[in-house]
Amino acid sequence: MEEIDVPPFFVCPISLELMKDPVTVSTGITYDRPSIEKWLFASNNDTCPVTKQPLLPDLTPNHTLRRLIQAWCTVNASHGIQRIPTPKPPVDKTIIQNLLRDASDSPNLQLQCLRTLKSIASESQTNKRAIESAGAVKFLASVITNTIAINSCLDDDVELELKTSVADEALSLLHSIQLSQPGLKTLLSHPEFINTLTKVLQRGIYESRAYAVFLLKSLSEVADPVHLINLKPELFVELVQVLKDQVSQKGSKATLQTLIQVCPWGRNRVKAVEAGAVPVIVDLLLECRERKPCEMMLVVLEILCQSADGRAGLLAHAAGLAIVAKKILRVSTMANDRAAKILLAVCRFSATPSVVQEMVQLGVVAKLCLMLQVDSGNKAKEKAREILKLHAKVWRNSPCIPGHLLASYPTSA
Repeated sequence: MEEIDVPPFFVCPISLELMKDPVTVSTGITYDRPSIEKWLFASNNDTCPVTKQPLLPDLTPNHTLRRLIQAWCTVNASHGIQRIPTPKPPVDKTIIQNLLRDASDSPNLQLQCLRTLKSIASESQTNKRAIESAGAVKFLASVITNTIAINSCLDDDVELELKTSVADEALSLLHSIQLSQPGLKTLLSHPEFINTLTKVLQRGIYESRAYAVFLLKSLSEVADPVHLINLKPELFVELVQVLKDQVSQKGSKATLQTLIQVCPWGRNRVKAVEAGAVPVIVDLLLECRERKPCEMMLVVLEILCQSADGRAGLLAHAAGLAIVAKKILRVSTMANDRAAKILLAVCRFSATPSVVQEMVQLGVVAKLCLMLQVDSGNKAKEKAREILKLHAKVWRNSPCIPGHLLASYPTSA
């Protein structure tokens, strides 16, 4: 393609590329539809990228500008410019409502409806919002819940396979339409939906387990405490199993984020510990080299170590203390702080004489001294200083700590 200047008002302010489906927002700025839909719906922004003013989600097709762009493409065809096609209009909400109504209780009709909706959703973010606003969320939640409940009672393999396909398609669609916060709240209002997702995790089907975890992560981010304090132990067993199985990298991250959201509430941290979360996360930390996953694992461990059973689980693992200390100064300032919090909890509440000696022998104390000499973050440094003061009588004169590090050992005063 020859070099040719594109008129600036043909270019999307977000993508900086020639617009193919220009739409004008409430602030009067025109963007390419895929770019502004991603900004609004996938990234959950509510301001205009150009003016920074509050933005309504209404997108008005700019037909005049599109025709000008198409005419410009035609004129410059000799320069290798291809004419942009006329975009397909967003789906009418009544079409969605008719599809949902006609699906009735027949598994075959439901499967056909779900596949049609999935095709519609794949066309644009606007279509996804239309599907959500047409009442599809309640429909999908009911389909999944009812189908999973019925499946446990079925003996007919053919019928079981059909109903399983319906549930899997509905779960896939719920994930793909990227529900808004109100949509997620609608799911939470369905009394058995989280328990149903737990059953999906128990079934062991790869894609459905991944979709269930992604939905649990999104739900946990918008849920009120009342939805989180009575979660069943079986859910934690399945979340830990997802981590253990390493279903996918994204699935593991979503599982960790879910645990971060739910563990602080009620007895959830105890349920997670009883499900075996601590040794599984320690094993994952031993292999982890990426910053974000390491940070999330340390956050979960720190939450779990606020309980006596969580600290006991960490100390029972041969590499527990060592890997927490090893991640200090190797990941990020945030990781330093979380690791220091874990060690502080152990030193305050679980520091038996053998644990205190083990911390010296494993080099944990030396690492804490090093934290005082380098830029480890102010919060982490304060925690390291507090830990060292707690057991100064045992550690200060230890031959296991190099002399250059002992020089930074804090005084008790």
